[in-house]
Amino acid sequence: MANKTASEKMRIIHDTKRPMMSDYINELFDDFVELHGDRYFADDHAIMAGIGYFNGIPVTVIGHRKGRTIEQNMDANFGMANPEGYRKALRLAHQAEKFHRPVINFVDTSGAYPGAGAEERGQGEAIARCLYEFIELKTPVISIVTGEGGSGGALALAVADRVLMLENAIYSVVSPRACASILWKDPKREGEAAEALRLTAQDLYEFGMIEGIIPEGQSGAHIIRNVGRALRDYLAELAVETDVDMMLQKRYEKFRKIGVFRQINQEENEGV
Repeated sequence: MANKTASEKMRIIHDTKRPMMSDYINELFDDFVELHGDRYFADDHAIMAGIGYFNGIPVTVIGHRKGRTIEQNMDANFGMANPEGYRKALRLAHQAEKFHRPVINFVDTSGAYPGAGAEERGQGEAIARCLYEFIELKTPVISIVTGEGGSGGALALAVADRVLMLENAIYSVVSPRACASILWKDPKREGEAAEALRLTAQDLYEFGMIEGIIPEGQSGAHIIRNVGRALRDYLAELAVETDVDMMLQKRYEKFRKIGVFRQINQEENEGV
């Protein structure tokens, strides 16, 4: 697990044989019903959301959708959501809150869609509202980064009581290619940027930014099985926390701690 470089992990997560959102839905959740639309503009196929049962527990499931063929990827916009996708996610999250269902998020995106139409319809506001309202959502939330966790497009679905990552997943404020393009004007140096960004699951666990790393095993079936086991264990852990105010306070302190840690760590590196 720990011997793979960030560049090697980037190649692994782009393998089309890896489980995708639809695979997790089909294998882990019973009687899943997909729900559509944000009630404002449209239904964004880059975000898949609905309700189902996990081990007999009613849950709401939300995640980035990708495809294996070019046609599927074009339909899902390669997992890059528009603002209506994030508004759909938030609508389903509030529905889960109303009916006391835990929310399970699957994160796998290179980032939110940066097109002109998305900006005109309020992409930044939609992501910011997800951050603001997920932090106060009065129901347990678990988020799993299964592949790419790119920038605000990923963070919008990763404000949770427990954030987990598959062992080869990555999670960063910017994609390595974009980072290399900005810093060195050379996207071919993305491997170098990936190492510098400290974006692997092992790095983020060391920093205290995630609660757990899910081992992947040798096949897609192993990945799905291990994700199911992690969900079982963490849902049971959160079910014990019946004090909603305490749950919200812990969630708030968790994300405040991340900001403080990074600031202190930077000051130490600069010799302050």
